[in-house]
Amino acid sequence: MILTKEAVFDLAGDGQLYAGALLAGSNNTNNVTFDTINPFDNSVIGQIQRCDASHVDAAVEAARDSFVSGEWANLHPSERKVVMQRWVELMKAHAQELAALDCIDGGKPITECLETDIPETINTFVWYAEAIDKLFGKIAPTDGDTVGLIVKEPVGVVAAVLPWNFPAQMFAWKVAPALIAGNSVIVKPAELTSLSAYKMVQLAHEAGVPVGALNLVTGLGEEVGQPLGLHMDVDVVSFTGSTEVGRLFLQYSAQSNLKGVVLECGGKSPQVIFADVYCLEEIVDDVLSAAFWNMGENCSCGSRLIVHHSLKDQLLVLLKDKLSQWKVGDPTDPTTSIGPMVEPAHFEKVRAHLSKAKEQGARLVHGGGTPDIGAGLFVEPTIFDGVTPEMTLFKEEVFGPVLAVTTFDTDEEAIALANDTEYGLAASIYTADVRRAHRVSRAIRAGTVSINCFSEGDISTPFGGYKQSGFGGHDNGLEAFEQYVETKTIWYAN
Repeated sequence: MILTKEAVFDLAGDGQLYAGALLAGSNNTNNVTFDTINPFDNSVIGQIQRCDASHVDAAVEAARDSFVSGEWANLHPSERKVVMQRWVELMKAHAQELAALDCIDGGKPITECLETDIPETINTFVWYAEAIDKLFGKIAPTDGDTVGLIVKEPVGVVAAVLPWNFPAQMFAWKVAPALIAGNSVIVKPAELTSLSAYKMVQLAHEAGVPVGALNLVTGLGEEVGQPLGLHMDVDVVSFTGSTEVGRLFLQYSAQSNLKGVVLECGGKSPQVIFADVYCLEEIVDDVLSAAFWNMGENCSCGSRLIVHHSLKDQLLVLLKDKLSQWKVGDPTDPTTSIGPMVEPAHFEKVRAHLSKAKEQGARLVHGGGTPDIGAGLFVEPTIFDGVTPEMTLFKEEVFGPVLAVTTFDTDEEAIALANDTEYGLAASIYTADVRRAHRVSRAIRAGTVSINCFSEGDISTPFGGYKQSGFGGHDNGLEAFEQYVETKTIWYAN
């Protein structure tokens, strides 16, 4: 499926877009807005309502009222499934529009939005809708005179606070299991990328999800996210974003009602390539995808290439040759692989990492430029060699298209380098030795380890991190339900 540049803008309604609070009942709070900007050319593509604590209060009240009324929570799971399936059909009908919104809102290449992000978003809802009426409680072993039931109940009001790098997909990862489990959900999209969330909530209400069961509040983190984190009537906050902000949500929980907090935060993921890898030519695409997919604006980005010294020079030649085919430019162009950084502040952060890497002695072997395209927020896919564990580029998450190359000699050294990070979200290893694959994958402290490929698993496998990459639960898989339900014991005596 291919869209022309013109078709992308026609679908998105560029210049006339709006996203704001979608709440049950009357809402008499302010309607202040701010511009949402196309990062490619710095054009205004629409308006976002700048909600505040009063909107959060209204959303929480609507969500709690809906939950207590049982209009959604008390439906039979199969009835909720039918509504979700109607929503899925509407999202399929609007798939190109959703892809176009994420493209111009976040600078994401349109081909990735069309072929990966939106199909995976829809598949997430399909999978959880099918799962909800197939989950069962337990019966405890007793002496025969009593019956012990172990049941799962929706936790209540869930706040889903989303990142800007995968707007639609992260919406699905959080909203689908929380809503289908019977909770009332309040969505707070990133202020930089609110448009697809607004559209999906509209489609949900059209499909029959009660307005009170799925609310949307837009705006800045300190004006909307913080009030959600501190609210005494929010039961769970599920957040994807920086570790710095994740820490704040833990503080908000402690300062309020000890609400559940689920965090998926930063990463500095290693790609470890052993000397016995099957064929270097066969792994190049996976290595590059891990490092540069979505402009490196990806929590599981394989930004540290830890390669056996005997293979490094040959691998770098292959990487540079293949990477030269990646087009940097207009994200609405179907042939573009690398779009702009999402905003000027983030662009400056990534550019600062380039400068610091050079200052600290890393050797630039590819890229490193900031092409004067559009609004000037582009960073070429960049590779630095000779990166040591003491360097900032080895330690800190760049969240941009920058790959750090480090060599090793022994398996033990490779494992130590892979684990030499405060993060632990993902890792990839490449080896032809199944025993080494098993041993090293168990030794690396990360939530997802892919072998001879780059992968985050799929919707059936839980996704979350070790150490400072995650806390309190996982997205995806049946495991995601656990963070949105309470476990209750009911004990019947004869």
